[in-house]
Amino acid sequence: MGELKYERLVCRNRPERGSMYIDGPYTENTEQEVYGIGFRGACQIPGSPANIAGGLMYEPVLIDPYPHRHPVDEYLIFTGPPEDPFRFDAHVEFTLGLDADAEKYDIDRPTTVRIPAGVWHCPLDFVRIDSPIFFEVALLQGNFGGTYIMPDGVRDLQYNGQIDCIMEPEKLCDACQRCLTLDWKK
Repeated sequence: MGELKYERLVCRNRPERGSMYIDGPYTENTEQEVYGIGFRGACQIPGSPANIAGGLMYEPVLIDPYPHRHPVDEYLIFTGPPEDPFRFDAHVEFTLGLDADAEKYDIDRPTTVRIPAGVWHCPLDFVRIDSPIFFEVALLQGNFGGTYIMPDGVRDLQYNGQIDCIMEPEKLCDACQRCLTLDWKK
């Protein structure tokens, strides 16, 4: 069959590694292990202007304790499990805004949250999960990251997880962002 014309547009799940974009469980701004399925934008699919990831949540976890913002829109989707997306037996707390402008939302039923570009958000705390729920994130930029308020100050952070670098396959991604210059046709 020869070389596949569109192969660079396909990010294949690697179940032997535990997740599509991470080498097994990972910790991303959390002390607990989290599993996910998805892809991290241009570093896995050249030319992609989006990061989309999700997974079933089985136990309480504080996913991102640090307020941050992105230069593009982000969407958070909370549903019940795939076999019954309206069965939602959990309590999630999510903050939009910062300081005096902050509003905490209690999520206790299927919900989608749009976070417009530049809006501060988080923490995101899965406080109670009595039955698995599905959580998905869609960030409309080619590399995952933004401006974070960290314990040591405000800084820009980029993060792609522990995935193989497509520029130098013998190493793991360090979010250098060189992949953002790739076109899927090359």
